[in-house]
Amino acid sequence: MGKSYRPILLFCSLFSLFLSSSAQTCSYSFSNNRVYDSCNTLPLLNAHLHHTYHASNGTVDIAYRAAASSSSDWVAWAINPSGLKMVGSQALVAYQNSSGGVQAYTAPITTLAIQRGDLSFPVSGLSAEYVSSEFIIYATLTLTNNGTTVNQVWQQGTLSNGVPQTHPTSGPNVQSMGTLDFLSGVGTSGGSNSRIRRRNVHGVLNAVSWGVLMPLGAIIARYMRVFKSADPAWFYLHVACQTSAYIVGVAGWGTGLKLGSDSVGIKYSAHRNIGIALFCLATVQVFALLLRPKKDHKYRLFWNIYHHAMGYAVIILSIVNIYKGLDILDPEKKWKRTYTGIIIALGAIAVILEAITWPIVLKRKWKNPEKSHHGANGHGVRDGV
Repeated sequence: MGKSYRPILLFCSLFSLFLSSSAQTCSYSFSNNRVYDSCNTLPLLNAHLHHTYHASNGTVDIAYRAAASSSSDWVAWAINPSGLKMVGSQALVAYQNSSGGVQAYTAPITTLAIQRGDLSFPVSGLSAEYVSSEFIIYATLTLTNNGTTVNQVWQQGTLSNGVPQTHPTSGPNVQSMGTLDFLSGVGTSGGSNSRIRRRNVHGVLNAVSWGVLMPLGAIIARYMRVFKSADPAWFYLHVACQTSAYIVGVAGWGTGLKLGSDSVGIKYSAHRNIGIALFCLATVQVFALLLRPKKDHKYRLFWNIYHHAMGYAVIILSIVNIYKGLDILDPEKKWKRTYTGIIIALGAIAVILEAITWPIVLKRKWKNPEKSHHGANGHGVRDGV
């Protein structure tokens, strides 16, 4: 065979290996010669669900396989009659005890705690084993009302003193859900459900408003007003930027409240508390514009100090909370890098403008020290908007 065919043969060999490895994800030899009609490779947490549906009595035999990072993990697979979420689900849980035996039990999830209890539908033949770094849960379920399409949730966490602990509340663990039709064997991933979309919308709105527009508005106010030709344009740009940031930020805050109400048992206390503080401070800052004294008023200096301190506090808290939000959402690293790049760029612009405007301000201060003392267009005591 000529050399010209070797690349084609190599490609075919690699393609065959790829197909073989893909097929093996659901190819598995179970103990006791168990065989299942269908298998679904679940998109997250390296898990698979094998199942056989019996239309005659409305039952389904399942074998849930999940890779574990160690034998001190716990795994669970569940059906949730009320929606795509962990709370409210009817779970099958397995873990390895201190003596090396694998325990399996049922747990109705009313909070994030995994406590033993009866499920809302009959379960028989429940058992589990730990083989080659995989937990396998076996059971026969009786489907209610002969329905074959279910909301499925699967999870994984760690043990502490032999007790299953709360699973991680970010990344794949909050996306491991979907629907499954036992009759057709067709499953869908929960990664595209409305809750995930709301989380993403919440993150984008807050990153754009508090994390970009708010610092940009501060930069406009601090540096553009130094240039006489920019007066009063800088003022309107500053107000427009900060007002837009506040409006978009309120929308992001509202989506956060909705996510919180829909996520019973999942709490991000620091992120939530900083968000509430931001909303309150920003609201006070917006209403402060209505109380802004004239430039020559004796209280204008105190208003300036208050306005600047409040504004910079909002910006610092905003950036901190956005990074906390990114840690919760756990998106691809490029999104965190992109936001970091934007913050670095804004910081670099501020440093450059600081170097440009200081000589102008000092020159004016020397020419008119009395005016500078009262804070008119000065860096020493900056005049408020």
